[in-house]
Amino acid sequence: MAPILILKCTKCGGYILAKHAQKAKVCPYCGIKINLQKAIRVAAAENAFDASEIIKRLKAEKGFNHKP
Repeated sequence: MAPILILKCTKCGGYILAKHAQKAKVCPYCGIKINLQKAIRVAAAENAFDASEIIKRLKAEKGFNHKP
């Protein structure tokens, strides 16, 4: 299975998940079309669940904790 990449949007800085072979994606936060070859790669994971856990940890480190 190809790894799942965790990238940062080049406009808003939001975290995006993408398959390794994917070339472009629309940011779900700001709507810009991103060339994934130019995006900032933050991490990679073996599956979507692991990628989601990495994003949760990154957001918690930056103070974006969703717990009440």
